[in-house]
Amino acid sequence: MEMKMAHLYVALVHYPVLNRMGDIIASAITNLDLHDLARSCCTYGVPACYIVTPLQDQQALARRLTAHWITGKGGEILPERRRALELLQVVEDLARAREDIRERTGEEPILWATSAKGGQASMSHAEARLLLESEERSVMLLFGTGWGLAPEVIEQADGLLDPIPGANGYNHLSVRSAASILMDRLLGRRTTIWDELGLRRFRDPVQ
Repeated sequence: MEMKMAHLYVALVHYPVLNRMGDIIASAITNLDLHDLARSCCTYGVPACYIVTPLQDQQALARRLTAHWITGKGGEILPERRRALELLQVVEDLARAREDIRERTGEEPILWATSAKGGQASMSHAEARLLLESEERSVMLLFGTGWGLAPEVIEQADGLLDPIPGANGYNHLSVRSAASILMDRLLGRRTTIWDELGLRRFRDPVQ
């Protein structure tokens, strides 16, 4: 039986975010972020990914880049890329993203923030997955560009996920890499080592 899970939406926030000095800024949209995030969302069944920026020129840039793959020649050549890019929704702020989810689901979404720094009220990825499996409401997972989400965004969130632990103390993943890892941990198929090795028969007791 397929596991029932709450809908997980993703938002890539370009404002308000921090620069390396801790100032609140609006960061620039990048083509690579749009493509990789869309492909990850499509892989894990995320219904929509919101690209959040109040800057009109950046909104126009994002729409121009995605139009090539949705209504232009790109989509004709690579229909699988069109399927992914269609998940992107360009919005001016998080309020508009929340409104869109309310229109889709009829309910206010839960907000989860992410940060490479973590915080006192952070929850583990395992805890977040269990909540997704049991929660009926949709969740919007917020990722910050630049040097991370502004404190005001984290403060309004209902939860803060633990940072992704590395192997040697280095903690500077790209946002698209971090998003892919977290989507896999929250939505990916559960496996055991026996499944991965193709030795399922050893999971059953010897008769």
